[in-house]
Amino acid sequence: MIKTDILIIGAGPTGLFAVFEAGLLQLKCHLIDALPQAGGQCAEIYPKKPIYDIPGFPEVLAGDLVDNLMEQIKPFQPGFTLGERAETIEKLDDGSFIVTTNKGTKHHAPVVAIAGGLGSFEPRKPLLENLEKYEDNGVAYMIKEPEIYRGKKVLIAGGGDSALDWSIFLADIAKEVTLVHRRNEFRGALDSVEKVQQLKNEGKINLMTPAEVVALKGKDYLEKVTVKNTSTSEETDVEIDDFIPLFGLSPKLGPISNWGLEIEKNAIKVNNSLDYQTNIPGIYAIGDVNTYPGKLKLILCGFHEATLMCQSAYQKIYPDKKYVMKYTTVGGVTGFDGSKKEAPKAVVKAID
Repeated sequence: MIKTDILIIGAGPTGLFAVFEAGLLQLKCHLIDALPQAGGQCAEIYPKKPIYDIPGFPEVLAGDLVDNLMEQIKPFQPGFTLGERAETIEKLDDGSFIVTTNKGTKHHAPVVAIAGGLGSFEPRKPLLENLEKYEDNGVAYMIKEPEIYRGKKVLIAGGGDSALDWSIFLADIAKEVTLVHRRNEFRGALDSVEKVQQLKNEGKINLMTPAEVVALKGKDYLEKVTVKNTSTSEETDVEIDDFIPLFGLSPKLGPISNWGLEIEKNAIKVNNSLDYQTNIPGIYAIGDVNTYPGKLKLILCGFHEATLMCQSAYQKIYPDKKYVMKYTTVGGVTGFDGSKKEAPKAVVKAID
């Protein structure tokens, strides 16, 4: 049985940052993730995708952000159960929890923080004839290594941040980038929309709107796609090497949806006016997995939620200790293994 102070389900950026905030309070964390490595989607799906809204980083690759977070939490020595999915939860008489994975690994903690991002997910695929034939033969639903598109003709379909960001990024790598969207308006950040328009004016991106891909062509490997103008119904064949439809992910909570938590639109409802606790005392939900009025699914917001969750968790674990956090500093502290090391710590003021 693995015992810890805070059991975090999900080792994405929000879960990793929660380790740091808990460590400042000398709370031990253990993380469970179904993926074989820490980092969540940032590490598994788009490690080379640039992120623009992390404070202090005008631009940082998703994989680099994960590396930095892992370095940041190293002094607090979190435990990891990777490649296993949190399957069942049992609440004990003392209010603590036992979480068992699909491989039978048991974890015991007084606090559980669900930071599972979108949960388990699969890409939303376009409804195109013979689509499966070209999967891994010119059709991909995510970009893990952008270098494979160097010198190639790439067509991206989609109107959200991922489609915009990857079109911008690949404009300096691919031989030719075409962005297709069924509307003239995009759902992504205004700055990204303006960058795409600028690159279009510079001849670095072919922008086709309002339009959609209606057919795939090629003998064994994808050779061209048919793009239909949705206003005029005119169809155009575009020669390409790769087609990347970025229509988002279809999320599923998986076994967590059977834990008795209050669910709304495939997300866990929390009390955001206090501490992001769920309807079950002692279970919190932070990051993209939760929902509340005004929720924004940003890594930045997940960091904020993780911080407040840890403050509440401390009070739950140590109900007789009251304090006010003043600031953080760096000094010689004792690691969880008894070793002395330089690590961040919280400076707090005790309240009698």
